[in-house]
Formats: sequence, structure tokens, C-alpha cells
Amino acid sequence: MKFNDLIKGLGVIEIEGESNRRVQNIAYDSRKTGKDSIFVCIEGFKTDGHKFIPQALENGTKLFLVQKDVDLPDYATVARVENTRYALANISDAFFDHPSEKFNLVGITGTKGKTTTTYMVKSILEQYGQNVGLIGTVANMIGQEIVPADRTTPESLDLQELFNEMVLKDVSSVVMEVSSHALELHRVSCCKYDIGVFTNLSRDHLDFHKTFEKYLEAKTKLFSMCKRGLINIDTEFGQRVVDSAQSEVYTFGINEKTADIRGTDIVHHSNGVDFRIISRWFDGEIHVGIPGTFSVYNALAAAGTCALMGIPFEYVQKGLMDVRVPGRAEVVNTGKDYTVMIDYAHSPDSLQNILSTVKAYAKGRLVCVFGCGGDRDKTKRPVMGRIAGQLADFTIITSDNPRTEEPKTILNDIEKGIRETGAPYTKIEDRYEAIKYALINSKAEDIILLAGKGHENYIILKDKTIHFDEREVVREILNELDALN
Repeated sequence: MKFNDLIKGLGVIEIEGESNRRVQNIAYDSRKTGKDSIFVCIEGFKTDGHKFIPQALENGTKLFLVQKDVDLPDYATVARVENTRYALANISDAFFDHPSEKFNLVGITGTKGKTTTTYMVKSILEQYGQNVGLIGTVANMIGQEIVPADRTTPESLDLQELFNEMVLKDVSSVVMEVSSHALELHRVSCCKYDIGVFTNLSRDHLDFHKTFEKYLEAKTKLFSMCKRGLINIDTEFGQRVVDSAQSEVYTFGINEKTADIRGTDIVHHSNGVDFRIISRWFDGEIHVGIPGTFSVYNALAAAGTCALMGIPFEYVQKGLMDVRVPGRAEVVNTGKDYTVMIDYAHSPDSLQNILSTVKAYAKGRLVCVFGCGGDRDKTKRPVMGRIAGQLADFTIITSDNPRTEEPKTILNDIEKGIRETGAPYTKIEDRYEAIKYALINSKAEDIILLAGKGHENYIILKDKTIHFDEREVVREILNELDALN
């Protein structure tokens, strides 16, 4: 492919040098450049790609896409555009021959429920016999092949390359989480979504978006990019998403009787939830093996998505019954007379949802072990402390990806909220020791909720990232305790 073909339609401000050069590779990391590469200079939040032009030149690169004025040798070709993030998405899509047009593409956005809903849709489609791709927080998958995920939504070049690999492996449908960061930073620009799904919206990522209004605006961009939208109408902002959507719109919910897909007759169990689904496409009973009202909403989103894709109801039932999601209300098999549950809840709403759900069927105490991430929205810390104090019988405040912040500072911020409730709690900075304390002091029929890490198998510290899988930690501690008895 030629450089001038790739940059067509980008609104190039100016171009210098020979534009009819061959392109065999695209890179936004100068270390991955070579002789026939285009180096796309991205102005990031921590570093600026324009500073690495000399390294790309040393690697033999002669093609550059920039958004700043730069000085390059006469033999180089440089095209300047207004936004290189948007340009990267466009040329990546063209370079891989528009792969998202070659399968059914479902994008799911919202503060909570994205991961679970993607796994539900994948499970249903696989019951129907499709080869399904999945892109999200836990992992990227091509059928049953797992590709580790660094972020919820990959950078546009990596995303289009993954799409292309899925095409080559005969994937029929791809279901993906679409983060607000991805929408705002053009990671998903040029993706051709058949269906877009809005699960809900609550406080999160304000360290990036600054205001809740901008967070909402980022989420709604998906519904100018899809053919059909499926929106949770029960949420506070659902109607605003409906009103701003530029696609054909359908709704789902429990409380709103005008919703196109409704959940009724809900019966909660400790091991899941039963309900009846009513829609223009099908009407029948559903069982989901993940407890809580939030599971009903996620299942409605998944069932509605598959209804719009023409999937028969029997496969919806089977797919929802069999679905398992790593780190979402995940019970660790301990062989003890108490329960240990792992959940990714790391925002006020998600923590409240899982605690409320577990509290409803807990026969013993509900013990919550949680922390908040460093270098993220600090205002949610006392809010989450207050929620834990109101709902848990005992709370252990601990560390969770402190990053460059001092863990003690984060724990103190959480403590301000829980102290307002007067509820019993303790602070143990070391997460391993916090879990150990919970297990040592457990009683029969207690439920110990380890919140915040979920599927993650690491802790991010100031100067390094260490391995930390809570499933392994629980078993290691139990083995240690059993050896002492």
C-alpha cells in the first residue's frame, strides 16, 4: 500500500516529500519502526511521540505523520494533520482493509456491566455455533484462544490488527467493551458497529474526564457510530442517551414498562437469579448463575443484543445459564464453612451493588476487604468508605494499586467516610495481610468479599508491578493456616 493512499481523506494540512512511497508497517512506538514504516507521532499524557523522531530515523523510517511542526531531513516525507490519534485510527483501518466490516461488531459501553455483558453475549453466540471474538478488560479472545489485554480497549492500531487476525481466523461476531477513554481518544474511530449497548452511568474516571457531563458525552459517542443502539432506560441518564443517539434505538429495563426488552418476576438466590424476559422477539424464563439485580440488567442487555442479531431464544437461555465471568461475583472454592468471593467492584455504585446483593442472602457476617487505586479520582474514596460502613458488618480497608501515591494517604481518605457511619473497621495496608486477617477471624457462614481486584493478578506500586492473584493468595493463606493446626 502507498502512503498517499492511506492518508486520503485525513484533511492533511501540509505534506513535504515524496508521498508515493510503499508502506509495510505502521507504528506509534518508535522502537517498532523500520525501513517501510510510517511513524505516527502521538502527543500523549506522559510523553510526546514527536520527541522520538530521531530514533525512528535511525531505524530507517522515512514516513512521518505529525500534528506539530518538525524539522526532518530532505529525504523524509512528513504529513501534518490536526489530530494524529484520529489519523492513526483511519490509516490503521485502511491498512488492514477495514476488518470490522467483515463480521458482526457489538460495542458495549457504560460504567458497570461491560465485562459481564460481553461474556454473556459471547456465551449465547457460541451456544448458537458461532466463532466469537471478545475484546475487554479481562482478556482478548479469539474463540477460546486468550490474548492478554493491557487496557479495556486497545489503541486503534492494535485494535485493527486484532480485528484483522479475527477475520483471518473466521470469526463471525466480535463483542467488545468500549471505554470512555477509547471513545474520547479515537481508539475506536472507524469501527463499524452493528450494535451499540449502554449499560449505565455512575461516577468514575473523573480524573480523566474532569466533569461528569464530559464523561456522559464520551459515552454517547458510541451511538453516532452504530447502526442500532440498545439502551438501559431505567438509568438516570438513559433517556438522554436515547435522545442524543443518531442510530436506530431500542431500550431495556425492569421498571420502565415501555422498554422493548423487559425483565419481570425476579427471584433472587444465593447462586444466581431467575426472571422472565418479555420482548417483541421472545417471552420466557431465564436463569443466570450470577446473583443480583445487576445480573438481570446485564442479561437483558445480552439477550436484547442477541435478539437484534436474530438468535433464537433457546440459545439465549443456554448461554445465560452457562456463563462464567472471571472476577465478577466469583466464589473461591475453599472447603471451609464460610464463603470467599472476589469481585472487581472499584467504584461507589459497583461496591454498593455487590454489597447489597451479598447482604441479602448472607446468613453470617458480611466482611468487606477493599481499597482504592492511587492516581485516580480521590473524591470517591470517602464515598466508598461510607458505603462499606453502611452495608458490611465489618470492613478491612487495605491497598489496591497505589501507583505513585502513598498507600497510607489513600487508606486515610477511605477512613474519613467509614468513620461517619460508626461501623466497625480496621486498616491493614498490606493487602496480603488484610486478606489473612479476614480469613483468620472468619466465622461459620460469613461471606468475605474481596473487592476491587477481580480478574487482576497484579498490584501496581510506585516503582514496580508485582504478581498478586487473590485466588492464589487465599489458597496460600489457607494452606499456611492448615499447616499450623
